[in-house]
Amino acid sequence: MRRRWWLFRPIDALVALWPSPRRRRGLLVVRMDGIGDMVMFRAALEHYPDAFGVPAAAITVLGCKSWQPLADTVFPGFKVVAIDEHAFEKKWFYRLRIALWVRRQGFAIAVCDMFMRKTLTADALVWASRARERIVCTPFVTDRTRAEYAWYLAKATRVIDTGPYPTHEGLRHFTFLQALMGIRMPAEVPAIPWREQAPLVPAGGPYVVMNFGSNEPGRRWPFEKFVDLARRCLDHGLRVVFVGAAQEAFAKPILAGLDHPGIVDTIGALKLPQLVDVLKHAACVVSNDTGPGHLAIGVGVPTVLLAGGGHFGCFVPYPEVIRPKGAVFLNAPMECYHCLWRCHKRASAKDSFPCVAEISVDAAWQAVCPWAAESRGV
Repeated sequence: MRRRWWLFRPIDALVALWPSPRRRRGLLVVRMDGIGDMVMFRAALEHYPDAFGVPAAAITVLGCKSWQPLADTVFPGFKVVAIDEHAFEKKWFYRLRIALWVRRQGFAIAVCDMFMRKTLTADALVWASRARERIVCTPFVTDRTRAEYAWYLAKATRVIDTGPYPTHEGLRHFTFLQALMGIRMPAEVPAIPWREQAPLVPAGGPYVVMNFGSNEPGRRWPFEKFVDLARRCLDHGLRVVFVGAAQEAFAKPILAGLDHPGIVDTIGALKLPQLVDVLKHAACVVSNDTGPGHLAIGVGVPTVLLAGGGHFGCFVPYPEVIRPKGAVFLNAPMECYHCLWRCHKRASAKDSFPCVAEISVDAAWQAVCPWAAESRGV
């Protein structure tokens, strides 16, 4: 077991000794995952009141700060509590404070159906609840995490197998529900509710959104290819809206250098809810495999998502049974797929993974073209 796990063991002991309400009630749903995972899970959550026999108001979704600004709109009727998952993994006092909060709530049931998860976050939070029922799915186990998972899984009251690697997450959520409810639960297309609000984009013609950022540099399609694709959109009468966080500011002088009235630069200017407004009203979204791409799919926008092969099939592409009509997934097949992003083919950690970089601009344009034509009434 990792040294950090042993350093956190005293917290488990303190939490176990802490008094909690005698009356157990409510359901804790642990979702220590990113924006894209949240989008894929949302449809399944709608069935949790029936699956567990509790009202939505008695269900607490314990989520991540990264998608907290969306919670009120995306999870109406449910209670959402967001924490800093990175601080929970690393900071002793923060971890103790959150674990004690979970313990003091007196949840009757705690669940986590995340296949790709971290023992020191998701499983530790389920265990901290000391709920009477602690239900988790079988996780993705490696040699490095085997001992930790063995310890935490032994503390669960039920472990549900949702399928072998690389089963898609959108299917796993409903396999989990099927096991809980004892009835057939067909998987549903990922979707999230969202408001109707005008986007913070200057008035004008239809636009294509380019989301070129990613937390992992390897998953970024080369920026020059985004620019190349943008030129084709501009040549066909479409505006192009570039979105991104502050760390993508390197692109601003490049976009200014294009000197085209159809370029709209919103890099660093949008809050997360405003970004979703912009995505929702786009003619099409072109995105790396990262949160905004899945948000675009979730709100029903035609989306071209550029995917690599690190754990191909787990999150992208969506299987046909749950793929929205407007979602297109592009990839460059390679023999080294399923490397779990431990790529040995790139020169540096800042380079794009070859399986992402080799997706052609022509392929991307062919995917964008039908939606571009439809938006212009061609």
